Amino acid sequence: MTSSARPLLNRRLAEFGTTIFAEMSALAVRTGAINLGQGFPDTDGPEEVREAAVRAVRDGRGNQYPPGPGVPELRTAIAAHQRHWYGLSYDPDTEVLVTAGATEAIAAALLALVEPGDEVIALEPYYDSYAACVALAGGTRVPVTLRPHEGKFRLDLDELRDAVTDRTRLLLINTPHNPTGTVLTRAELAAVAELAVARDLLVVTDEVYEHLVYDDAEHIPLASFPGMRERTVTISSSGKTFSLTGWKVGWITAAPALLTAVRSAKQYLTYVSAGPFQYAIAEALALPDRYFTAFRDGLRAKRDLLATGLAEAGFGVHRPTGTYFVTTDIRPLGHTDGVAFCRALPERAGVVAVPNAVFYDHREAGAPFVRFAFCKRTAVLADAVRRLKALG
Repeated sequence: MTSSARPLLNRRLAEFGTTIFAEMSALAVRTGAINLGQGFPDTDGPEEVREAAVRAVRDGRGNQYPPGPGVPELRTAIAAHQRHWYGLSYDPDTEVLVTAGATEAIAAALLALVEPGDEVIALEPYYDSYAACVALAGGTRVPVTLRPHEGKFRLDLDELRDAVTDRTRLLLINTPHNPTGTVLTRAELAAVAELAVARDLLVVTDEVYEHLVYDDAEHIPLASFPGMRERTVTISSSGKTFSLTGWKVGWITAAPALLTAVRSAKQYLTYVSAGPFQYAIAEALALPDRYFTAFRDGLRAKRDLLATGLAEAGFGVHRPTGTYFVTTDIRPLGHTDGVAFCRALPERAGVVAVPNAVFYDHREAGAPFVRFAFCKRTAVLADAVRRLKALG
Protein backbone atom coordinates (compact mmCIF):
# COMPACT_ATOMS: atom_id res chain seq x y z
CA MET A 1 0.00 0.00 0.00
CA THR A 2 1.42 3.35 -1.01
CA SER A 3 1.10 6.36 1.24
CA SER A 4 0.94 8.76 -1.68
CA ALA A 5 -2.36 10.47 -2.39
CA ARG A 6 -1.64 10.26 -6.10
CA PRO A 7 -3.79 7.64 -7.91
CA LEU A 8 -1.95 4.54 -9.03
CA LEU A 9 -3.40 4.59 -12.53
CA ASN A 10 -1.92 7.00 -15.06
CA ARG A 11 -4.28 10.00 -15.18
CA ARG A 12 -4.56 9.68 -18.94
CA LEU A 13 -6.33 6.34 -18.42
CA ALA A 14 -8.44 7.38 -15.44
CA GLU A 15 -11.65 7.57 -17.44
CA PHE A 16 -11.22 4.06 -18.82
CA GLY A 17 -12.24 1.07 -16.74
CA THR A 18 -12.75 -2.56 -17.69
CA THR A 19 -13.82 -2.77 -21.31
CA ILE A 20 -17.48 -3.35 -22.01
CA PHE A 21 -16.53 -6.50 -23.90
CA ALA A 22 -14.95 -8.05 -20.81
CA GLU A 23 -17.93 -7.07 -18.67
CA MET A 24 -20.56 -8.45 -21.02
CA SER A 25 -18.62 -11.63 -21.86
CA ALA A 26 -18.23 -12.34 -18.13
CA LEU A 27 -21.98 -11.79 -17.77
CA ALA A 28 -22.61 -14.30 -20.56
CA VAL A 29 -20.48 -16.91 -18.79
CA ARG A 30 -22.11 -16.27 -15.43
CA THR A 31 -25.68 -16.52 -16.76
CA GLY A 32 -25.16 -19.08 -19.51
CA ALA A 33 -26.59 -16.60 -22.02
CA ILE A 34 -25.89 -16.60 -25.75
CA ASN A 35 -23.07 -14.10 -26.28
CA LEU A 36 -23.88 -11.81 -29.19
CA GLY A 37 -21.90 -9.02 -27.55
CA GLN A 38 -18.21 -9.49 -28.28
CA GLY A 39 -17.32 -9.83 -31.95
CA PHE A 40 -15.66 -13.19 -32.17
CA PRO A 41 -16.87 -16.14 -34.27
CA ASP A 42 -17.90 -19.43 -32.66
CA THR A 43 -16.28 -21.46 -35.44
CA ASP A 44 -12.62 -21.53 -36.48
CA GLY A 45 -11.17 -20.37 -39.77
CA PRO A 46 -10.25 -22.47 -42.81
CA GLU A 47 -8.71 -25.84 -42.03
CA GLU A 48 -5.92 -25.34 -44.55
CA VAL A 49 -4.88 -22.13 -42.80
CA ARG A 50 -4.90 -23.81 -39.39
CA GLU A 51 -2.86 -26.66 -40.81
CA ALA A 52 -0.39 -24.14 -42.22
CA ALA A 53 0.19 -22.86 -38.67
CA VAL A 54 0.76 -26.41 -37.40
CA ARG A 55 3.20 -27.02 -40.24
CA ALA A 56 5.08 -23.81 -39.45
CA VAL A 57 5.46 -24.83 -35.80
CA ARG A 58 6.67 -28.30 -36.71
CA ASP A 59 9.09 -26.94 -39.31
CA GLY A 60 10.57 -24.45 -36.85
CA ARG A 61 9.35 -21.37 -38.74
CA GLY A 62 8.50 -18.55 -36.37
CA ASN A 63 9.13 -20.38 -33.09
CA GLN A 64 11.86 -17.87 -32.32
CA TYR A 65 11.64 -14.09 -32.76
CA PRO A 66 10.48 -13.27 -36.29
CA PRO A 67 11.87 -10.17 -38.01
CA GLY A 68 10.67 -6.92 -36.47
CA PRO A 69 8.65 -5.78 -39.52
CA GLY A 70 7.10 -9.25 -39.93
CA VAL A 71 8.21 -12.35 -41.83
CA PRO A 72 8.99 -11.61 -45.50
CA GLU A 73 6.40 -14.14 -46.73
CA LEU A 74 3.58 -12.30 -44.94
CA ARG A 75 4.72 -8.82 -45.92
CA THR A 76 4.87 -9.97 -49.54
CA ALA A 77 1.39 -11.51 -49.24
CA ILE A 78 -0.02 -8.29 -47.74
CA ALA A 79 1.42 -6.24 -50.58
CA ALA A 80 0.00 -8.71 -53.12
CA HIS A 81 -3.42 -8.51 -51.40
CA GLN A 82 -3.48 -4.71 -51.65
CA ARG A 83 -2.49 -4.85 -55.30
CA HIS A 84 -4.97 -7.62 -56.20
CA TRP A 85 -8.04 -6.17 -54.48
CA TYR A 86 -7.45 -2.43 -54.77
CA GLY A 87 -4.70 -1.79 -57.29
CA LEU A 88 -2.52 -0.27 -54.58
CA SER A 89 1.22 -0.92 -54.86
CA TYR A 90 3.28 -1.21 -51.65
CA ASP A 91 6.90 -2.26 -51.21
CA PRO A 92 6.93 -5.25 -48.80
CA ASP A 93 10.29 -4.14 -47.37
CA THR A 94 9.62 -0.46 -46.71
CA GLU A 95 5.84 0.01 -46.70
CA VAL A 96 4.39 -3.00 -44.83
CA LEU A 97 4.52 -3.65 -41.06
CA VAL A 98 3.05 -6.68 -39.25
CA THR A 99 1.46 -5.99 -35.85
CA ALA A 100 -0.18 -7.83 -32.97
CA GLY A 101 -3.63 -7.37 -34.43
CA ALA A 102 -5.21 -4.12 -35.53
CA THR A 103 -5.41 -2.96 -31.91
CA GLU A 104 -1.62 -2.72 -31.65
CA ALA A 105 -1.48 -1.10 -35.07
CA ILE A 106 -3.85 1.62 -33.89
CA ALA A 107 -1.86 2.13 -30.68
CA ALA A 108 1.48 2.30 -32.48
CA ALA A 109 0.16 4.71 -35.09
CA LEU A 110 -1.33 7.11 -32.56
CA LEU A 111 1.63 6.92 -30.18
CA ALA A 112 3.98 7.63 -33.07
CA LEU A 113 2.07 10.40 -34.79
CA VAL A 114 0.27 12.29 -32.01
CA GLU A 115 1.84 14.61 -29.43
CA PRO A 116 0.30 16.31 -26.38
CA GLY A 117 -2.03 19.07 -27.52
CA ASP A 118 -2.78 17.52 -30.91
CA GLU A 119 -6.42 16.97 -31.78
CA VAL A 120 -7.57 13.67 -33.28
CA ILE A 121 -10.93 13.57 -35.02
CA ALA A 122 -12.70 10.19 -34.79
CA LEU A 123 -16.07 9.06 -36.08
CA GLU A 124 -18.42 8.49 -33.17
CA PRO A 125 -19.40 5.86 -32.06
CA TYR A 126 -15.88 4.48 -32.13
CA TYR A 127 -14.13 1.24 -31.20
CA ASP A 128 -13.16 1.69 -27.56
CA SER A 129 -9.39 1.40 -27.99
CA TYR A 130 -9.35 4.57 -30.12
CA ALA A 131 -10.13 6.82 -27.17
CA ALA A 132 -7.63 5.08 -24.90
CA CYS A 133 -4.82 5.29 -27.46
CA VAL A 134 -5.46 8.98 -28.14
CA ALA A 135 -5.32 9.55 -24.38
CA LEU A 136 -2.09 7.58 -24.00
CA ALA A 137 -0.52 9.71 -26.72
CA GLY A 138 -1.58 12.86 -24.89
CA GLY A 139 -3.88 13.94 -27.69
CA THR A 140 -7.38 15.35 -27.50
CA ARG A 141 -10.12 13.37 -29.18
CA VAL A 142 -12.72 15.27 -31.14
CA PRO A 143 -15.73 13.12 -32.00
CA VAL A 144 -17.82 13.63 -35.12
CA THR A 145 -21.08 11.78 -34.64
CA LEU A 146 -22.59 9.41 -37.19
CA ARG A 147 -26.36 9.78 -36.97
CA PRO A 148 -29.17 7.53 -38.21
CA HIS A 149 -30.82 8.65 -41.41
CA GLU A 150 -33.22 6.54 -43.48
CA GLY A 151 -32.18 3.34 -41.74
CA LYS A 152 -28.41 3.89 -41.86
CA PHE A 153 -25.86 5.89 -39.91
CA ARG A 154 -24.49 8.76 -41.96
CA LEU A 155 -21.47 11.05 -41.77
CA ASP A 156 -22.26 14.77 -41.80
CA LEU A 157 -19.44 16.14 -43.96
CA ASP A 158 -20.08 19.73 -42.89
CA GLU A 159 -19.75 18.69 -39.25
CA LEU A 160 -16.49 16.95 -40.09
CA ARG A 161 -15.11 20.03 -41.82
CA ASP A 162 -16.18 22.26 -38.93
CA ALA A 163 -14.39 19.98 -36.44
CA VAL A 164 -10.99 20.68 -38.00
CA THR A 165 -8.96 23.37 -36.24
CA ASP A 166 -5.37 24.56 -36.34
CA ARG A 167 -4.64 21.96 -33.65
CA THR A 168 -5.99 19.02 -35.66
CA ARG A 169 -3.22 16.54 -36.43
CA LEU A 170 -5.01 13.45 -37.60
CA LEU A 171 -8.29 11.96 -38.81
CA LEU A 172 -9.07 8.49 -37.45
CA ILE A 173 -11.44 6.85 -39.93
CA ASN A 174 -13.11 3.43 -39.65
CA THR A 175 -14.89 1.90 -42.64
CA PRO A 176 -16.63 -0.53 -42.75
CA HIS A 177 -17.64 1.00 -39.44
CA ASN A 178 -17.89 -0.74 -36.09
CA PRO A 179 -20.35 -0.60 -34.36
CA THR A 180 -22.88 0.94 -36.76
CA GLY A 181 -22.20 -1.29 -39.78
CA THR A 182 -22.15 1.63 -42.19
CA VAL A 183 -19.74 1.72 -45.14
CA LEU A 184 -18.57 5.14 -46.27
CA THR A 185 -19.45 5.82 -49.90
CA ARG A 186 -17.05 6.85 -52.63
CA ALA A 187 -18.40 10.41 -52.43
CA GLU A 188 -17.98 10.55 -48.66
CA LEU A 189 -14.44 9.19 -48.86
CA ALA A 190 -13.56 11.64 -51.63
CA ALA A 191 -14.72 14.50 -49.41
CA VAL A 192 -12.66 13.18 -46.49
CA ALA A 193 -9.63 12.96 -48.78
CA GLU A 194 -10.13 16.50 -50.07
CA LEU A 195 -10.35 17.78 -46.51
CA ALA A 196 -7.19 15.92 -45.45
CA VAL A 197 -5.23 17.30 -48.40
CA ALA A 198 -6.56 20.85 -48.02
CA ARG A 199 -5.78 20.99 -44.29
CA ASP A 200 -2.59 18.89 -44.51
CA LEU A 201 -3.84 16.22 -42.11
CA LEU A 202 -2.58 12.72 -41.47
CA VAL A 203 -5.13 9.92 -41.66
CA VAL A 204 -5.23 6.58 -39.88
CA THR A 205 -7.84 4.31 -41.41
CA ASP A 206 -9.07 1.11 -39.77
CA GLU A 207 -10.26 -1.27 -42.49
CA VAL A 208 -10.38 -4.61 -40.63
CA TYR A 209 -13.84 -5.41 -42.04
CA GLU A 210 -12.73 -4.71 -45.62
CA HIS A 211 -14.04 -8.02 -46.97
CA LEU A 212 -17.34 -7.90 -45.05
CA VAL A 213 -19.48 -5.59 -47.19
CA TYR A 214 -22.99 -6.40 -48.39
CA ASP A 215 -25.65 -5.42 -50.86
CA ASP A 216 -24.56 -2.50 -53.02
CA ALA A 217 -21.80 -1.33 -50.64
CA GLU A 218 -18.18 -1.23 -51.77
CA HIS A 219 -15.04 -0.98 -49.69
CA ILE A 220 -12.67 1.62 -51.14
CA PRO A 221 -9.37 2.25 -49.32
CA LEU A 222 -8.89 5.91 -48.49
CA ALA A 223 -5.25 5.61 -49.59
CA SER A 224 -6.45 5.15 -53.18
CA PHE A 225 -7.74 8.75 -53.46
CA PRO A 226 -5.62 11.58 -54.91
CA GLY A 227 -3.08 12.94 -52.47
CA MET A 228 -3.81 10.31 -49.83
CA ARG A 229 -1.20 7.60 -50.25
CA GLU A 230 1.59 9.64 -48.68
CA ARG A 231 -0.53 10.78 -45.70
CA THR A 232 -2.54 7.62 -44.90
CA VAL A 233 -1.75 4.78 -42.50
CA THR A 234 -3.97 1.87 -43.54
CA ILE A 235 -4.69 -0.81 -40.93
CA SER A 236 -6.21 -4.25 -41.38
CA SER A 237 -5.94 -7.70 -39.87
CA SER A 238 -6.57 -11.39 -40.39
CA GLY A 239 -8.89 -11.95 -37.45
CA LYS A 240 -12.19 -10.88 -39.01
CA THR A 241 -11.52 -12.09 -42.54
CA PHE A 242 -10.38 -15.58 -41.56
CA SER A 243 -12.25 -16.12 -38.26
CA LEU A 244 -8.97 -16.42 -36.34
CA THR A 245 -9.27 -13.57 -33.86
CA GLY A 246 -7.04 -15.25 -31.27
CA TRP A 247 -4.01 -15.25 -33.54
CA LYS A 248 -3.74 -11.43 -33.43
CA VAL A 249 -2.05 -10.93 -36.79
CA GLY A 250 -2.60 -7.43 -38.12
CA TRP A 251 -0.74 -5.10 -40.45
CA ILE A 252 -0.10 -1.57 -41.60
CA THR A 253 0.57 -0.31 -45.11
CA ALA A 254 1.91 3.21 -45.49
CA ALA A 255 4.50 5.29 -47.31
CA PRO A 256 8.07 4.73 -46.04
CA ALA A 257 8.32 7.83 -43.84
CA LEU A 258 4.99 7.12 -42.14
CA LEU A 259 5.77 3.44 -41.71
CA THR A 260 9.17 4.21 -40.19
CA ALA A 261 7.55 6.51 -37.65
CA VAL A 262 4.92 3.94 -36.66
CA ARG A 263 7.48 1.15 -36.48
CA SER A 264 9.52 3.26 -34.06
CA ALA A 265 6.62 3.08 -31.59
CA LYS A 266 5.56 -0.49 -32.41
CA GLN A 267 8.99 -1.96 -31.63
CA TYR A 268 8.59 -0.96 -27.99
CA LEU A 269 5.10 -2.43 -27.63
CA THR A 270 5.17 -6.13 -28.50
CA TYR A 271 8.44 -6.00 -30.48
CA VAL A 272 7.26 -9.07 -32.42
CA SER A 273 4.45 -11.62 -32.10
CA ALA A 274 2.65 -14.61 -33.60
CA GLY A 275 5.65 -16.04 -35.48
CA PRO A 276 4.20 -19.31 -36.84
CA PHE A 277 0.81 -17.69 -37.42
CA GLN A 278 2.41 -15.11 -39.70
CA TYR A 279 3.41 -17.85 -42.13
CA ALA A 280 -0.11 -19.28 -42.01
CA ILE A 281 -1.76 -15.91 -42.71
CA ALA A 282 0.56 -15.44 -45.68
CA GLU A 283 -1.07 -18.57 -47.12
CA ALA A 284 -4.54 -17.37 -46.10
CA LEU A 285 -4.17 -14.11 -48.01
CA ALA A 286 -3.38 -16.15 -51.13
CA LEU A 287 -6.65 -18.11 -50.95
CA PRO A 288 -8.73 -17.88 -54.14
CA ASP A 289 -11.29 -15.12 -54.48
CA ARG A 290 -14.10 -17.63 -54.03
CA TYR A 291 -13.13 -18.02 -50.35
CA PHE A 292 -13.67 -14.31 -49.69
CA THR A 293 -16.92 -14.28 -51.68
CA ALA A 294 -18.34 -17.34 -49.93
CA PHE A 295 -17.36 -16.01 -46.51
CA ARG A 296 -19.08 -12.69 -47.21
CA ASP A 297 -22.20 -14.35 -48.59
CA GLY A 298 -22.46 -16.63 -45.56
CA LEU A 299 -22.29 -13.68 -43.21
CA ARG A 300 -24.85 -11.75 -45.24
CA ALA A 301 -27.30 -14.61 -44.75
CA LYS A 302 -26.62 -14.54 -41.02
CA ARG A 303 -27.10 -10.79 -40.99
CA ASP A 304 -30.50 -11.21 -42.62
CA LEU A 305 -31.51 -13.92 -40.14
CA LEU A 306 -30.60 -11.82 -37.10
CA ALA A 307 -31.81 -8.47 -38.45
CA THR A 308 -35.18 -9.91 -39.44
CA GLY A 309 -35.55 -11.67 -36.10
CA LEU A 310 -34.69 -8.53 -34.16
CA ALA A 311 -37.27 -6.54 -36.13
CA GLU A 312 -39.88 -9.20 -35.43
CA ALA A 313 -38.96 -9.02 -31.74
CA GLY A 314 -39.82 -5.32 -31.76
CA PHE A 315 -36.40 -3.68 -32.06
CA GLY A 316 -35.77 -0.82 -34.44
CA VAL A 317 -33.15 -2.28 -36.78
CA HIS A 318 -30.42 -0.46 -38.69
CA ARG A 319 -29.50 -3.11 -41.24
CA PRO A 320 -25.71 -2.95 -41.74
CA THR A 321 -23.97 -2.86 -45.10
CA GLY A 322 -20.67 -3.90 -43.53
CA THR A 323 -19.01 -5.62 -40.52
CA TYR A 324 -20.74 -8.37 -38.57
CA PHE A 325 -22.79 -6.26 -36.21
CA VAL A 326 -26.39 -5.09 -36.19
CA THR A 327 -27.21 -1.87 -34.34
CA THR A 328 -30.73 -1.73 -32.93
CA ASP A 329 -32.89 0.94 -31.35
CA ILE A 330 -34.58 -0.16 -28.11
CA ARG A 331 -37.06 2.70 -27.93
CA PRO A 332 -39.79 0.76 -29.77
CA LEU A 333 -39.55 -1.74 -26.89
CA GLY A 334 -40.17 1.04 -24.36
CA HIS A 335 -36.56 1.48 -23.24
CA THR A 336 -34.14 4.39 -23.55
CA ASP A 337 -31.07 3.28 -21.54
CA GLY A 338 -29.01 0.80 -23.53
CA VAL A 339 -26.56 0.11 -20.70
CA ALA A 340 -29.29 -0.87 -18.26
CA PHE A 341 -31.08 -2.81 -21.01
CA CYS A 342 -27.96 -4.87 -21.83
CA ARG A 343 -27.18 -5.61 -18.19
CA ALA A 344 -30.71 -6.94 -17.69
CA LEU A 345 -31.02 -8.76 -21.02
CA PRO A 346 -29.22 -11.99 -20.04
CA GLU A 347 -31.68 -12.61 -17.19
CA ARG A 348 -34.68 -11.49 -19.23
CA ALA A 349 -33.94 -13.29 -22.49
CA GLY A 350 -30.75 -15.32 -22.14
CA VAL A 351 -28.87 -13.16 -24.69
CA VAL A 352 -25.93 -10.78 -24.28
CA ALA A 353 -25.55 -7.61 -26.39
CA VAL A 354 -23.40 -4.48 -26.07
CA PRO A 355 -24.71 -0.95 -25.44
CA ASN A 356 -23.48 1.49 -28.07
CA ALA A 357 -23.36 4.35 -25.55
CA VAL A 358 -19.94 3.18 -24.34
CA PHE A 359 -18.56 4.03 -27.79
CA TYR A 360 -19.64 7.68 -27.57
CA ASP A 361 -18.33 10.80 -25.92
CA HIS A 362 -21.86 12.17 -26.36
CA ARG A 363 -23.46 9.36 -24.36
CA GLU A 364 -26.98 10.69 -24.92
CA ALA A 365 -26.56 10.26 -28.69
CA GLY A 366 -25.88 6.55 -28.26
CA ALA A 367 -28.13 5.85 -25.28
CA PRO A 368 -30.96 4.01 -27.10
CA PHE A 369 -28.74 1.87 -29.36
CA VAL A 370 -27.64 -1.72 -28.74
CA ARG A 371 -25.28 -3.85 -30.85
CA PHE A 372 -25.64 -7.54 -31.64
CA ALA A 373 -22.99 -9.68 -33.38
CA PHE A 374 -24.04 -12.13 -36.09
CA CYS A 375 -20.68 -13.91 -36.56
CA LYS A 376 -22.11 -17.02 -34.93
CA ARG A 377 -23.42 -20.37 -36.13
CA THR A 378 -26.84 -20.21 -37.76
CA ALA A 379 -28.40 -22.45 -35.10
CA VAL A 380 -27.10 -20.15 -32.36
CA LEU A 381 -28.54 -17.07 -34.08
CA ALA A 382 -31.89 -18.82 -34.55
CA ASP A 383 -31.95 -19.71 -30.85
CA ALA A 384 -31.09 -16.13 -29.90
CA VAL A 385 -33.88 -14.80 -32.11
CA ARG A 386 -36.35 -17.20 -30.49
CA ARG A 387 -35.30 -16.01 -27.05
CA LEU A 388 -35.46 -12.33 -27.97
CA LYS A 389 -38.95 -12.67 -29.40
CA ALA A 390 -40.07 -13.72 -25.93
CA LEU A 391 -39.24 -10.24 -24.65
CA GLY A 392 -42.60 -9.01 -25.80
